[in-house]
Amino acid sequence: MKYPIGIQNFEKLRRDGYLYIDKTAMLYQMVQKGSYYFLSRPRRFGKSLMLSTLEAYFQGKRELFHGLAMESLEKDWVERPVLHMDLNSRQYVNADSLRQEISKHLEIWEKTYGSPYGDRTPEERFYHIIRLAHEQTGHRVAILVDEYDKPLLQAIGNKPLQEEFRGILKPFYGVLKTMDGHIRFAILTGVTKFGKVSVFSDLNNLMDISMFPQYASLCGITESEIHKYMEEGLGGLAEAQGLTYGEICRRLKEMYDGYHFAPDTEGIYNPFSLLNTMESRRFGSYWFETGTPTYLVELLKRSNFNLEHLSGAEASESTLNNVYGDDKPIPVIYQSGYLTITGYDPEFGLYTLDYPNKEVEEGFLEFLLPWYTSLDGTEAESTVKRLVHDIRSGDVDALLTSLQSFMADTPYDLVCRRELHYQNVLYIVFKIIGFYVRTEYRTSSGRIDLVLQTDRFIYVMEFKLDGTAEEALQQIEDRHYAAPFAADSREIIKVGVNFSSETRSIDRWIIGKQ
Repeated sequence: MKYPIGIQNFEKLRRDGYLYIDKTAMLYQMVQKGSYYFLSRPRRFGKSLMLSTLEAYFQGKRELFHGLAMESLEKDWVERPVLHMDLNSRQYVNADSLRQEISKHLEIWEKTYGSPYGDRTPEERFYHIIRLAHEQTGHRVAILVDEYDKPLLQAIGNKPLQEEFRGILKPFYGVLKTMDGHIRFAILTGVTKFGKVSVFSDLNNLMDISMFPQYASLCGITESEIHKYMEEGLGGLAEAQGLTYGEICRRLKEMYDGYHFAPDTEGIYNPFSLLNTMESRRFGSYWFETGTPTYLVELLKRSNFNLEHLSGAEASESTLNNVYGDDKPIPVIYQSGYLTITGYDPEFGLYTLDYPNKEVEEGFLEFLLPWYTSLDGTEAESTVKRLVHDIRSGDVDALLTSLQSFMADTPYDLVCRRELHYQNVLYIVFKIIGFYVRTEYRTSSGRIDLVLQTDRFIYVMEFKLDGTAEEALQQIEDRHYAAPFAADSREIIKVGVNFSSETRSIDRWIIGKQ
């Protein structure tokens, strides 16, 4: 079986015999039921392939759909003019770079339809291209825009540049509404939703299907599709990994499943990581390794965000749609694919979010670690290994000594809110280690800073900033923080720790046992 890794062109995929997960029944439904759509999905989820499939459909290339649902559903194959624009392949450093990218596509279309209006503004040129395409072919136009938001995402944190981009894009996309009579179908895709983005303030005829249950699996792969199309590959993967069929299915689910783009819908597997795993017959962080935008970390740091709140975060639909205001990181992290919907409270209209799977959770935390400490990736990895050994053996002195290396020489700008910074570092470290960890563990008598559980030990830890380790340990005793674990057979280790703002690290700790 040939897996289409990195292939985004539908015609190439079909002619060269690659695996295709048939989504054409949903595409047919979209075309029949409406004219203007918007879909947001994380990167590498198949948005480009979906648009390429629609392009082939509107071009009337029936032969490419042989054996697919579309072949029997569509009775009248018509070749229409298609205007397909992809904004993903460029770095947008200033307004000129965006104008050049738009102009590149306009020049191709102007040559195709003989438009003499190349000296006009981008929106005027777009207007005349759509009109001429309709008039010359006798068929209304299909317009496909891929990664519409790439310029805006690259300018997060640079509000003046974002305003420039909006000023260019708003009138350009506004042509879609002006030219309604010439357009048969239009769809825009991107990572972020458009609910609060002013470039669409005049374009109110787009139907946002990003959270429609019936289109939840339009991009990505479901578990039922894995068993329908990849059964042979599952057997080969199980054999290569020395696991049973059931074990390999559970492992795939743990690593790559878990995306939900609407409440109470079937989980979606990350297609890029799944296909790479099937092809290589080994597990890896394939999607994550293709690149995590640094603007996510900048947002977290700039907003002084408590990283523990990533897991179990709650947000309304309007908040999830609002990517470009108030420097709130949750909407951007959700729409970028690092968080997903895990629950919904209809009474209050709140969505609950969490990491979708193990690949994303581990990869995101490992990516964050060098940004919150003075260590580079290699140093952080070796220190984490030492911590694992120390925790498993119950060697608190070695554990805290290793933790000091994470804190040592931390740049001052990272610890402008020192207590939260230390808490975030500890959260990242212990989550990476893979044990149960909860910061600010609540009890009836107070709030424990850190509880860490292994198969042999329960660590109850309290931290002070510019206080004393004795005060931290005394707080554990006075507020009976260890009481909830009194009936547990594991050894309870109570640790008081003091951080020094002067040294920007741990300066002393004291150990007490149950």
